[in-house]
Amino acid sequence: MGVMEKMRNSTASILWILIFSFGVLWVLADTQVFDAVGAGPQAMGSVNGDDIGIEEYNQRVSYYTNEFNEQDGGTMTAEIRAELEQQAWDDLVAARLMEQKMDQLGISVTDSELIDMVSGDNPAPFIRQQFQQEDGTIDRVALRAAIESPENREVWVMIEQQLRDERRQQKMNNFIGSGLRVSNLDVRNQYQKMNSYADIQYLRFPLSEVSDDEVSVTEDELREYLRNNPEEFQRSETYHFRYVSWDTTPTEEDTLNAIRDVEELRERFADAEDIGRFLERNQSQTTYDDTFVSRDDIQDEYRPVLDLAVGEVSEVIMIDGDPHLFKKVDERGDEIKFAAFSYQVVADPIGTIDRLAEEAEEFEFYASEDGFEEEAERLGIEIQTATATKGSPFIPGLGQSQQTLSELEGLRRNGISDPIELSDKFIVVQLLRTESAGTRPFEEVRGQIENIVKNEKRRQVMLDRVNDLYGNSSDLQELASLAERDILTAESIRYGGTSIPGAGREPKVIGAIFGMQEGERSNPILGRNAVFVVHVDQISMADPAEMTTAEANQIRNQLEQQKFMSFNQVFIDRLKEDARIRDNRSALLR
Repeated sequence: MGVMEKMRNSTASILWILIFSFGVLWVLADTQVFDAVGAGPQAMGSVNGDDIGIEEYNQRVSYYTNEFNEQDGGTMTAEIRAELEQQAWDDLVAARLMEQKMDQLGISVTDSELIDMVSGDNPAPFIRQQFQQEDGTIDRVALRAAIESPENREVWVMIEQQLRDERRQQKMNNFIGSGLRVSNLDVRNQYQKMNSYADIQYLRFPLSEVSDDEVSVTEDELREYLRNNPEEFQRSETYHFRYVSWDTTPTEEDTLNAIRDVEELRERFADAEDIGRFLERNQSQTTYDDTFVSRDDIQDEYRPVLDLAVGEVSEVIMIDGDPHLFKKVDERGDEIKFAAFSYQVVADPIGTIDRLAEEAEEFEFYASEDGFEEEAERLGIEIQTATATKGSPFIPGLGQSQQTLSELEGLRRNGISDPIELSDKFIVVQLLRTESAGTRPFEEVRGQIENIVKNEKRRQVMLDRVNDLYGNSSDLQELASLAERDILTAESIRYGGTSIPGAGREPKVIGAIFGMQEGERSNPILGRNAVFVVHVDQISMADPAEMTTAEANQIRNQLEQQKFMSFNQVFIDRLKEDARIRDNRSALLR
């Protein structure tokens, strides 16, 4: 039964509601309550009281949308748009925070600095780009004429503001960078890490060889670990919700329609002389490569083309659920030239997608009136539960969905969302509860802590076991005999690397190796996944004195960029923690 039909069946009750409502409206008509209600939020949000305007937000979203259309060329799905909208919002929030921090630090650009950026001896890159002559000098006459031209007045206002903002940001970057200087020692150490290598022999004693029977933990030990390491079990704001879904994957009818559409193009494909143009105009998934291919190099699913005559088109062939046509274009010796035409089977936008969208809208309408669980039971729809974390758009059970996360952030407890269109389904969600950020409760992390504590004990058991064997041996060969293990070898282990061939990621072991001498046998080393005993065959340590100026500059730039990028993200995150950020998007866009 449709929404309108159900409303018609409720005409009597609706009529009384309307009569009562008009009475209330008449009483309130002379008050200013509707001015406040009608106004609502006038900005997309604010950062410490500084508004982010609707037009500014829309311009940023449009910028990302246009960039996506130009670079990707794919379909702009609702989920992709939600991700772009979130990126736009994050950018604007970060920009406000940086501007406020610059104001707090007193970072500004004077008028004399601006004049120097436009007409000084070394003007800003934008000015140089517009007015530079072939000999590299600035055309001062043209620059002066452009500045003094009345019709350019508004343009110059925008240019000056842009130049001022760029110089201010540059000063801020310099301020941040001044505390992140890379020393000469940093450069020399990095050069050695990149260019020093070792060849080793080693014995590996995996921690997994310690059985569960050899380690035990108590409840007190588990709780003590949580008390001593609360930072390991922090959570962001968490949303617990339930949802119902409508599958939008193509139906059997959608597949048959796609096959029929491809079949109808078969004759025209056979007659087409400009094959590339034909594929493009008919929106084929596959493009045309006008080259000959050896018969032996043709992949299995395309091999039906081998049985065709030149100019002949195959029957419709299904590959990975999509209909294909093959045409043999030419043949010479053991090579052929062919084309493939294909459509991707998608759900019918009207017969399938619109119908399911309407069902989802009806569910949301009646679930809001009668109850989420009651409406799902009435329709026989399965209710599923899930958990999402603020700031993480990946949701177990649903996949990547910024839309769902944004909806949850804007819902109150027991609130029901509008239908959300994901890549393969529509969903309607109901927020059950929100858990504040903080340390996760013991009951929730007990299993995780138990694994950690058991592994720590397992490491100690294996280390003690290897130490006993080590004390009864004089070299690696004798230790191998006692332990009944084969000696493994690894060559060209890089000082700055993190993995040992055959042993996996073991940065602590690599660090120990480069603190040894050639011919030396190590003490037992406790790694991430095993205990190691290493014999160093050869170490080749790079000499920083051999580093060229170009290499030094390259390493310095890389280290400075790494430091700046790492610090900048932490810097923005810290500013966000201390800021009052209001996000009105859900109220305005709803």
